[in-house]
Amino acid sequence: MNTGDRRQFILDRLEQAGAGSYDEFATALKVSTMTVRRDLEELIRQGAVIKTVGGVQKAAAPSYLQETAVHSRMALQRQEKRAIARLALDLIGPGQTIFLDGSSTCLELARVVAKERSGLTIVTNSALACLELGESNANTIVGIGGHYDANSLSYVGPQAEDWAKTLFVDLAFVGTKGLIPAKGTFESSLPTFRIKQIIAKQCGRLVLLADHSKFGQRALSKVLDIDQIHTVITDDRTSRADLVQLEKNVTEVIVARVRRPTLKGTAHAA
Repeated sequence: MNTGDRRQFILDRLEQAGAGSYDEFATALKVSTMTVRRDLEELIRQGAVIKTVGGVQKAAAPSYLQETAVHSRMALQRQEKRAIARLALDLIGPGQTIFLDGSSTCLELARVVAKERSGLTIVTNSALACLELGESNANTIVGIGGHYDANSLSYVGPQAEDWAKTLFVDLAFVGTKGLIPAKGTFESSLPTFRIKQIIAKQCGRLVLLADHSKFGQRALSKVLDIDQIHTVITDDRTSRADLVQLEKNVTEVIVARVRRPTLKGTAHAA
């Protein structure tokens, strides 16, 4: 594949996924990350893409996502997150009250909820989720206020926690930085995980959205015990051993089959 073909492949993939990392492009193109960086630098110079933490995004992406920690997470496993969000959407019934945290997978869910659901009451402490959900007037959005955390683009702190304690939801959707199937979830951001712990105690059903990269990962603090989680939605790259362990500890495990772009620009089910 010559230079022009590589750069067109990158643009085609960004059109599908919105963003991508250096490592993802290097693996897909079967070239070094240095080659990818040179191609991306030229596309950045042309104004076709915008540099982010660890990769690039389409030039038309919102400015509030540029060079943020949230966007660096959104650029990873984008196809998996979209497939997981699609299955999460199927769990939401008419007229329900749901909670969405500020995780990158929940932001994918917020996008499809805004497009395809109406009559819901949606609670969130994520400023970005509010912006995504605000694309439609079909649902009632309740934002949990407090101290604004620029790293997560979410509201946190004592005021947010006190407000969360007054709210009860039918379904809570949360993401995680790490998941040990026999133990629970782990996070490194101390300001944000207290909201998850509070909502977990007050929801009818807690749904964890976790792609395969989260399994076996620990972080600074334990957040949720595995027995607090009712449903886990993951993708088809999660190992069979992890799925078996999950099935022993949670009520329901749902696996999304992911259509991933190939070098020729076609998609296939992995």
